[in-house]
Amino acid sequence: MTVSVDDVQRAAERVAGRVRRTPVIEVAPGLTFKLELLQHTGSFKPRGAFNRLLSAKESGELTGQGIVAASGGNHGLAAAYAARELGVPARIFVPETTPAAKLGKLRTLDADIVQVGSEYAEAYQAALRARDESGAVLVHAYDQPEVVAGQGTVGLELLEQVESFDTVLVAVGGGGLIAGIATAIGDHAQVIGVEPALAPTMHRALSAGQPTDGTVGGVAADSLGARRLGDLAFEAVQDHQVRSVLIEDDAIVAARKQLWREQHLATEHGGATAYAALASGAYKPAAGERVVVVVCGANTDPSTLS
Repeated sequence: MTVSVDDVQRAAERVAGRVRRTPVIEVAPGLTFKLELLQHTGSFKPRGAFNRLLSAKESGELTGQGIVAASGGNHGLAAAYAARELGVPARIFVPETTPAAKLGKLRTLDADIVQVGSEYAEAYQAALRARDESGAVLVHAYDQPEVVAGQGTVGLELLEQVESFDTVLVAVGGGGLIAGIATAIGDHAQVIGVEPALAPTMHRALSAGQPTDGTVGGVAADSLGARRLGDLAFEAVQDHQVRSVLIEDDAIVAARKQLWREQHLATEHGGATAYAALASGAYKPAAGERVVVVVCGANTDPSTLS
């Protein structure tokens, strides 16, 4: 199944009033930040979660059994928030390694939280079993058409908010965000996927010619720690010739501190990964190239920024 620009536009209409139209800021000539860290629950994820739940409600799929979701943290926050707003129960499966900052926020959203395993893939298998047993609606973190279309609304907003741009830098984990943005703006600008070197899901898929499993590690694993790129993301990045840039952990750590020091943006490591491509020189814009960086997540312990 594919996701089209029309799907993204329908998602924008569906989630209007449910998600924030996050601001953009020009931080230097030719460099703009899209501040998705200011989205509800601290990341872009509510866009896809709301589109999935509202679509399921329209079709009659969403019942009193509510939803289940697996997450490294941010998607669980978004799914729980959307479920609470729509008045349905949510059961969220997260790894035992989920940061305390994200667990603390999850506990405020009236969801049933289950910690299982050491990484996202194990939590996902537990969520699948719960779906099969209960009949609840599964809200996938990145590889469902409604989720991808919802994340693509970031791209539609960029087309309206930024007069002109050449390149968008997007962090990649499972690939829902980059799939949505590439679908929304792939005919208008190039999209670059920025990945931790210790969790290179897109790079590995492009090299192999298909999504493949791999190991997960590094400082951004709680938000970008999928074992493999989603099938929908693989199709989107191939269709729109998205390139991969790999970033080492020390560059991600440095970029996160720089965002705090220079812009007072408190990001998690995954939220700083796209900017790390610029700050480290791993991605060098051409003369006059206008770049947008999606700053995608804020769920972190601020005390670690000093």
